[in-house]
Amino acid sequence: MSERTAALVKHLREDVPECLAAGIIDMSTGMLLNVETVDSHPSEVLDLLAAATLDLFQGRNVVMIENIFKERRGVVSDRHYFQEILVNSDNLAHLFLRIGQESGGEQEMVAVVVCRKSVNVGMLLAQTRRVVKEHGRI
Repeated sequence: MSERTAALVKHLREDVPECLAAGIIDMSTGMLLNVETVDSHPSEVLDLLAAATLDLFQGRNVVMIENIFKERRGVVSDRHYFQEILVNSDNLAHLFLRIGQESGGEQEMVAVVVCRKSVNVGMLLAQTRRVVKEHGRI
């Protein structure tokens, strides 16, 4: 699996416009499986990214919101409601994307792509989705 995650991360870094970093996080463990970045970052920062991603998608309050939305819409499924989250900071755009959403997979992985804030958001979304889809399930 590490070869497949490494290939996906490399492809994201090469094909997503203005990409500065990409990584894959295992949501079942909260661990960063693979990362590639233009800068060096302390391991503590990368570990915090993985933990923050886990909270962002599967924190207690997020899961409660997902369950309320599913209940109100009559959806009976274990599939997560939130699939993509875009966070803009002062200088960067951070895209978090569940892997396996098209294939109905278990969605236990999240791809993270960090770009300059000047990135065309439509291209960021389109290219990230394309690359993830080409790599299929991990």
